[in-house]
Amino acid sequence: MTQRSTSQRPMTRWLPYPLMTAALLAMWLLLNESVSPGSILLGGALSLGLVRIFMALDPPQARLRRPRVALELAWLVLTDIVRSNIAVGRIVLRPGPGSRVSGFLRIPLDMRAPYGLATLACIITATPGTVWVEYDSSKNTILLHILDLVDEQVWIETIKERYERRLMEIFE
Repeated sequence: MTQRSTSQRPMTRWLPYPLMTAALLAMWLLLNESVSPGSILLGGALSLGLVRIFMALDPPQARLRRPRVALELAWLVLTDIVRSNIAVGRIVLRPGPGSRVSGFLRIPLDMRAPYGLATLACIITATPGTVWVEYDSSKNTILLHILDLVDEQVWIETIKERYERRLMEIFE
């Protein structure tokens, strides 16, 4: 009988996702504003249980192919969020005579990677003035609501060139 090395064992470790477990425990302690032994025990038990539930979902494996592009994208998103906060603040604090037009816009996508789509949804929704409303998987399009929809083509190019292209480099 041959013995397997530890790298060939199936995913049956007692603590399969230690970073996720630690992050959940830290979040529990922060939300409860307590580091008492009871909070630590309860938070630890909940963290372990949630990680076990996560394992049962059998998430698809993701590979981060280009970490440098991911860092560039993170910086780009951060600057876009700050810029959008300023723009939305101006719209709200200095309302003009009806010159602002909000509306819905459908954007065709080339990306199909689930983690890429989820990341794009987070980016769009985290950016003030835009909300991801719907994803149509049969047509591979997204529907966005945009607070200040001046030029549809600019928005399509922004989503596709600034975000989708980089996300495809990272996840596909």
